[in-house]
Amino acid sequence: GYGFIAVDGGQDVFVHFSAIEMDGYKALEDGQRVEFEIAQGQKGPQAEKVRVVA
Repeated sequence: GYGFIAVDGGQDVFVHFSAIEMDGYKALEDGQRVEFEIAQGQKGPQAEKVRVVA
């Protein structure tokens, strides 16, 4: 699937499940803190190399 990451003080960023770096089922929870890089996708900015912050 896909969704959006809310950025503190910025615009939400699109994220596709394939950009999540974790083993097993790749999913993020509401309110979960993550680190990521922003790349330019076909339709605008998108998250890459998404990692959950412990």
